Amino acid sequence: MISTHPGELIALGAAVSWTMTALAFQQATRRAGSLSVNILRLVIAFVLFGFVSLIIRGRFIPSDASSFAWTWLSISGLVGFVFGDFCLFKSFEYMSARISMLVMAINPLFAAAIGWLALNETMDLKALFAMTITLGGIALVVMERKKGNPAEKKNRKGLRFSYPVKGLLFAFGGAIGQATGLVLSKYGMGDYNVFAATHIRIIAGVIGFILIIFFTKRWTRVHEALRNKKTMLFIGVGAFFGPFIGVFLSLLSIKYTSVGIASSIMSIVPVIIIPPAILLYREKITMIEIIGAIVAVCGVLLYFIV
Repeated sequence: MISTHPGELIALGAAVSWTMTALAFQQATRRAGSLSVNILRLVIAFVLFGFVSLIIRGRFIPSDASSFAWTWLSISGLVGFVFGDFCLFKSFEYMSARISMLVMAINPLFAAAIGWLALNETMDLKALFAMTITLGGIALVVMERKKGNPAEKKNRKGLRFSYPVKGLLFAFGGAIGQATGLVLSKYGMGDYNVFAATHIRIIAGVIGFILIIFFTKRWTRVHEALRNKKTMLFIGVGAFFGPFIGVFLSLLSIKYTSVGIASSIMSIVPVIIIPPAILLYREKITMIEIIGAIVAVCGVLLYFIV
């Protein structure tokens, strides 16, 4: 069963990796800011990819890529890393990684739509049903609301958000950026080596953030983060499981399955993140969240049924 669904299994591995990196970067971002964390984690990832590439491919830089691959993968890196990840990390400054990742659950909806429009991808009824179940379970968690003070509820007028609007908007922007970046990656990658393709995206991301930090004159915060050992520890852990392992697995998964299916499986991060959020940050979990987690996992399991 596993051998017939390699893309789905790899996407599940990417979801686990991104859960770990979200928790690490939440701590790092609140200490050093989103721009500092983004540039440092991509530089670390660039070095890791370079040395591994030197060992397995005999070259530090993916110089064997075509101009077509370099162009589209670079655009993908700018859209996914610079815009998408900047927005996601910025949302960590306003709310917890768990809530940010809940909003990011809309990622597969954007990815499937963009994949359909740009790549003519289709999904059979079983895949669509599984995707619906997965997103339905996540939606239960996303739309769950904590019990508040009855007096406060009575005095509320109009539409009110349970979380900071800025945080929600940044997370929403992150979902759009990452979904678009994933589709552009598939288009630009073609049959090119997945590892090297990820390396190109990271190079583009590093250049993009260097330009932003240069024009916004934020190098002081970057230097402060470099001098803080605890901050660098969180950034290092996040860089290893995020742009190094997680992004590589995400690109590998879309070589074996559609962008919509891969994104749907990877969107279970907000469910996977619940247990560590309880253990590490002592967040309270509700029955609705438990039900949502079970439903989402059942949806993922449907992908593996022949």
